Order: sequence, then C-alpha cells, then structure tokens
Amino acid sequence: MMGFTKLKSELRNKAPLKLAVAWGVDYAVLRACRDALDLAFIKEAVITGPENEIREIAVQNQLDLNGFTLLDSHSPAEAANKAVYLVKENRCDLLMKGHLNTSVLLRAVLNKESGLRTLGLLSHVALIELPQPRLALLTDAAMNIKPDLGQKAQILDNAIDFAWSIGLDNPKVAVLTSVETVNPQMQDTLDAAALSLMAKRKQFRKNAIVDGPLAFDNAYSKEAANLKDIDSPVAGEADIFMVPEITAGNILYKAFAYASGFLTAGIIVGAACPIVLTSRSDSHDSKLNAIAVACRSLKR
Repeated sequence: MMGFTKLKSELRNKAPLKLAVAWGVDYAVLRACRDALDLAFIKEAVITGPENEIREIAVQNQLDLNGFTLLDSHSPAEAANKAVYLVKENRCDLLMKGHLNTSVLLRAVLNKESGLRTLGLLSHVALIELPQPRLALLTDAAMNIKPDLGQKAQILDNAIDFAWSIGLDNPKVAVLTSVETVNPQMQDTLDAAALSLMAKRKQFRKNAIVDGPLAFDNAYSKEAANLKDIDSPVAGEADIFMVPEITAGNILYKAFAYASGFLTAGIIVGAACPIVLTSRSDSHDSKLNAIAVACRSLKR
C-alpha cells in the first residue's frame, strides 16, 4: 500500500524535474514549490506573474527564492501562455495552476497552435489518501460535466494509465452509480456495465479490473457489499472511483477532503504533460502532494 509519504520518499532517488507555474501570485503555491525544491522533487520552479508582487509575497513570508526563476507577466492570460510555452518548448517538464481561474489556464493549454492538447480527452484525477494509508483515484470531479459513454471510456482510460504511472499496477476500478444493478431506465448503470465489459475485452491501454455499476457504499466497504450479497472483485478495494458526472464527483471529492479530513491532490491528465490543478482554497500540503504525484507520474 502507498500513501503520499511513501510516494514522496520514492522520488528522492529520481532525477528532479522543472516546473512551470502559471500566475504564481499565492503564498501557498510558492511555499509548495519551495518545499518541492528542498525535497529535490524539482530542480527549478519557473513562476509567471507580476514579479514585484511575487517578490513582495516572498519577503513578507521570509520565503527563499533560490531555485526560482520569475517571468514577469501583467495578466493571468499572459502568464498562462508563458507557462504553457515553457512546457511546449521542453524548457519545463510539468505545468501547475497558480492563483488564476482554471478556464484561463485551460484556454492556453487547449490552444490548437501553441497549447499542450493531444488527440485524447483531458480529464481530472483527484488522489485521496484513504486509511491504511493507501492512495485511491477519483475521476472526473472537475473537468467533464456530463460525459457520454465514449467520453467516459476516455476518462477511465486516462485514470487507469495514470494509476499505472504512479505505481498502482493493475488497478481495481469501481464505476459508481446510485444503485448496484443494471436498470434500463438509468443510463449511468448501462454505461457502467459497458465499461466493465470493455475492460474485460482489453479495450483500454493498460490492464485494470473494472466492475460496475456499484453504489458508493459497496464500492468503499467490503462489509457493505457482503451485507447486500454483492460479489465484486473491487468491493472495499477500489483503487479508482469513477463517478457518472461532475456534480457527484465534486461533492464526493469535497466530502473526502473536508468532512473526512483525508489528504488530497489534483491533476489534469490527457495533455502533453501532467497539469497540477488544485483549488485556490487547497492547503499548501495539498499543492505539494499534487506536485509530488505529477513528478512521480513522469518518473516511471
């Protein structure tokens, strides 16, 4: 089993990477970068944004900027374009969202000429440290609003590939719906059953054990599954929780983070590089966790 502590310890024996941060006008972002430098997860943090303001934040908080490169930018859009350009030109390995709206960063990422888009669909993967401790993935809680079956297949494919990239081999996937039986009147249950069959027929890039439809209680708890006489290979052992649409995902993610107090991280996958995407309200620790996870995914 692997929690954030073990994942971070594994990074210490690997070559550090370069991180580009879009509009890094935020102490929590800068502190996470400082810690990532000190822990040798990264070897340089390139911060785009108003240089004077960033330096003022550093002085006020006694933050050492050694290892930082500041690229002066006068607007979030300009800063996002500069950060994306650094990755596009292979001057940085990873991209991180700073204190700007996600839509501004994604506009730069998805630009057909200068962005980081690939042929696939971009999707969000949240990592949750569950008790034991062990990491589980939750997708998609932040990007795709109401995906159809084709989009769900791409979202799941992204999540499975990402799980393998951080050391979760042959992950167990619970495709969540409100019930654990196939109901022709409930499209989400039909989609879940189809995704399970697609996995059995090896229609995803990497192997995974996929089961659905499953309600959250029997996906999360083997005891709950046993009480309902549900025989599932992933019950109580899911490495990936896949939700049917963004509202359910966002509520579940925030319940994990705020009601349960579990450690979290957020990443966008499907672009030319992992994108560290945390909420502006996320803690410094959450942002550091996300940097570590993104680094681990590139150091297979």
